[in-house]
Amino acid sequence: MSAKVLGFVHTSATLVPLFQQLSNEFLNGAETFNIVDDSLIKDVIKKGKLMPNTAARVVSHVQAAEAAGADVILVTCSSIGVAIETAATLATVPVIRVDQAMADEAVQISNKIGVIATLPTTLEPTSDLVRRRAELAGKNATITSKLCEGAFEALMSGEAAKHDEMVAKALKELMKEVDVIVLAQASMARVVDGLSAEEKLIPILASPAIAMKKLAELYF
Repeated sequence: MSAKVLGFVHTSATLVPLFQQLSNEFLNGAETFNIVDDSLIKDVIKKGKLMPNTAARVVSHVQAAEAAGADVILVTCSSIGVAIETAATLATVPVIRVDQAMADEAVQISNKIGVIATLPTTLEPTSDLVRRRAELAGKNATITSKLCEGAFEALMSGEAAKHDEMVAKALKELMKEVDVIVLAQASMARVVDGLSAEEKLIPILASPAIAMKKLAELYF
């Protein structure tokens, strides 16, 4: 039996090393490859939402990953979540949203869930996913969404410290209102790593590691 192949579809090249590291950690060095197209996320940000032609390109990237021999496909961007679910219906291999396992974990922890993002385009899809996964689990969840205005722009213009400071402040405010927090973007995980144990009053979930751990359990 040859080793299974995991195909990644990313909307940012910065996520390639992160997921490579997680593959080494959880998937025992299984074979992986990456398809990266940052024009997808740029288009979503520019238009303020996922447009049909962008969604169609997401689907074609997923189909390309399947054609390239992926046994499982992980799409690592939450902003294009709806297109990932469409792509999954057209694929003969599992196509996974990076944030699904995280949403399921949050729903198991508590009914008072906070979702935090630096982009409105990821806040909505992630909140929507958490809501749907809660319904699926038969839970009546209250979801509090929080947008860190200006943090993404700070990160893009090279002010990482400013981004981290803004996200940390927003996290601390949200912690007082909910029992578990879901990070809508993988790029925010390092801010959580920077918080002290005392500052982490409640569980804060980041999708990459949770997704990879779940993939390892299910498919590898």
